[in-house]
Amino acid sequence: MKQSAIINIQNLNYFFGQGELRKQILFNVNLQIQPGEIIILMGQSGSGKTTLLTLIGGLRSVQNGSLKVFDRELYKANNKQILDVRRNTGYIFQAHNLLRFLTVFQNVQMSVELHRGFSKQEADTRAKAMLEAVGLSHRLNYYPDNLSGGQKQRVAVARALVSHPKLVLADEPTAALDSKSGRDVVELMQRLAKEQSCTILMVTHDNRILDIADRIIQIEDGRIVGVDLTQHS
Repeated sequence: MKQSAIINIQNLNYFFGQGELRKQILFNVNLQIQPGEIIILMGQSGSGKTTLLTLIGGLRSVQNGSLKVFDRELYKANNKQILDVRRNTGYIFQAHNLLRFLTVFQNVQMSVELHRGFSKQEADTRAKAMLEAVGLSHRLNYYPDNLSGGQKQRVAVARALVSHPKLVLADEPTAALDSKSGRDVVELMQRLAKEQSCTILMVTHDNRILDIADRIIQIEDGRIVGVDLTQHS
């Protein structure tokens, strides 16, 4: 039996502003993403990539069209429905968004504790195991300000994946990293996602990491203009 798409978008439009200042950002977007796919979303700055990512993640409200994530319609969804989507989604942002006053371990552990059904002991065990998986078991008690850019981004990957989400949304995860650190981070995401059978949708300008994708989707001026299948299998 064929699994249904993790993300199913039909005729999605999005606007910023009101009245005369209203400006259309996304135009009639149609897109399906299947379970386990790694998708890269590319386009110029201002093309609508991050807007689309935040709509899929339930961080903005759908205004027009249909956007289903895990078979849940987000158009006119209530807070509980949106929260359910967020709870099954891991987020990785360009700026890490780590809490500076928490240690590496606490940043990751907190992500588990936000999910109901885990005891403190389970949260601790999961956080330690995930930080070991990203090669940071020797940095558990460090604060983010004492880490390199690559290490911070690996903490962000650990935090996103520790609760075994069905979907990971990553916005320019390698932008602040040198080529080696950037490569390490995306290969880590790729490996952990495959182990956990999760789908990745990544916004990037980084041509050096395109080979990890199953498909590359091009967006231009708010419209999807091309979908490329990569040689990666």
